Amino acid sequence: MGKKAGQKDEGTRLRDAEKAARVPDIVIITGMSGSGRTQALHAFEDMGYFCIDNLPPRLILQLAELVGINSGVGRHLAVTSDLRSQGLFDELTDGMKQLSDHDLSYKLIFLDASDEVLIRRYKENRRRHPLAMPGESLEDAIGRERQQLAPAKRHADLVIDTSHMRTAVLRSTLQHSFSELSDQQLMDVSVFSFGYKYGLPAEADLMIDVRFLPNPFYDPEMRHLTGLDAKVADYVLENPKTKEFLSAWYRLLDVVMPGYVAEGKPQLSIAIGCTGGQHRSVAIAEATASYLKSVGYQVTIGHRDLPKADVARPREQ
Repeated sequence: MGKKAGQKDEGTRLRDAEKAARVPDIVIITGMSGSGRTQALHAFEDMGYFCIDNLPPRLILQLAELVGINSGVGRHLAVTSDLRSQGLFDELTDGMKQLSDHDLSYKLIFLDASDEVLIRRYKENRRRHPLAMPGESLEDAIGRERQQLAPAKRHADLVIDTSHMRTAVLRSTLQHSFSELSDQQLMDVSVFSFGYKYGLPAEADLMIDVRFLPNPFYDPEMRHLTGLDAKVADYVLENPKTKEFLSAWYRLLDVVMPGYVAEGKPQLSIAIGCTGGQHRSVAIAEATASYLKSVGYQVTIGHRDLPKADVARPREQ
């Protein structure tokens, strides 16, 4: 028999375990100012790392111990450390040795970009180079920084040139190297139902209208039930028209979801609407969430307008 949807085979479990084993306890991000350190730190934050910007190297071990990186809870730390720390940056080697002495694994990432690109980025953002001295040109400040950072670049575990790299590609590169989760799991998917009579959801990335499906509202036995009740769910989901729709809907999701993942989208909101947000949209939202979970996505499910529904049961005679 084939494995059930969402069930991992032995090879997948071994790859997941191998990936988890090679993800370091601590990632240290450095590199040229303007090369994308802030964007990189945001990517690690989205991966669940505890993140600190511009931390002096000698404090990395103390911070790791403070937030429990060495406690076996499975949490990881990402920090940026750059020449804004001035003399403290020279302590980077000692800081990494301290981590090794305390059995904490680490990786050093160096982000780089060409001088021409860095100059263009600073001019476009109209920002002053953080290391520029009074009267010093932008070109000279970049050259001085590059010279001072040369030893760190030589000892980096990973050098990334962001000169022609989109932020989404940088995010994807870091996720592939430093996340224990699959690409699908890195995107938080929210599926929720809503009622059109209460207004459109402004936060939806994808929205589907299921008002064309047969409506349980017109059956007196189901009028005061919701799509969470088995009777209503069966009525909606077992209808031939619904089965045809779900088959097409799942095929569409199979096409668009990997595209959002490839773009590095951290969150995706899928809204499913019917007239009142009580019957059809609720049942379809539940089925959609179940399907996406079965193929490996991290999904939360909600029903925006269900609290407004009239679910009071009629009195028995």
